[in-house]
Amino acid sequence: MKVLIDTNVIIDVLAKREPFLSASAQILRLSETMKIAGFILANSVTDIVYILRKYIPDNSSLNLTIQNLLSIVDVADILKSDILRAFELNFSDYEDALQARCAKRIKANYIITRNPSDFINSPVPTLSPESFLKEFDGACII
Repeated sequence: MKVLIDTNVIIDVLAKREPFLSASAQILRLSETMKIAGFILANSVTDIVYILRKYIPDNSSLNLTIQNLLSIVDVADILKSDILRAFELNFSDYEDALQARCAKRIKANYIITRNPSDFINSPVPTLSPESFLKEFDGACII
C-alpha cells in the first residue's frame, strides 16, 4: 500500500510534538518496516528542514535527521503537469492541492495528514494517522 505522508505528520515525529507523536511515529514505523510504502513530496523536504531548525539548531544533527528520514520514506517528485493540474482542484490551500495531485499521479492509496478536512476535494482518500491505524490495525497492508 502506497501512502503520501503530509509534512505535519513528519514534523510531529521529528519535533516530538504531543499529543500527535505516537500515532504519527507509528505511521513512520510502518514505512520503516516496509508494511507501507511511505512517500513525501520533494518540496516537503525543504519545509521540514526550515521548520526543524528551531527544534534542531545544530546543522550536522539536522542533516543526520533528514538522512534518517529519507532512509524511511521515498520522495515523490513534482512535475510541471502536477503544478498546473493542482490549480484545477477546488482547494483553499494550493500546497494541499499539489499534494493531492501528486498523490494521484504516484497512485497513492491514501494521503495521511493531521488535517483531513483540508483535503475534502482530494482525488485520493485522506485519513488522519489515528484513523489510518484504526482502519488497518492488524491487516496485511503492504
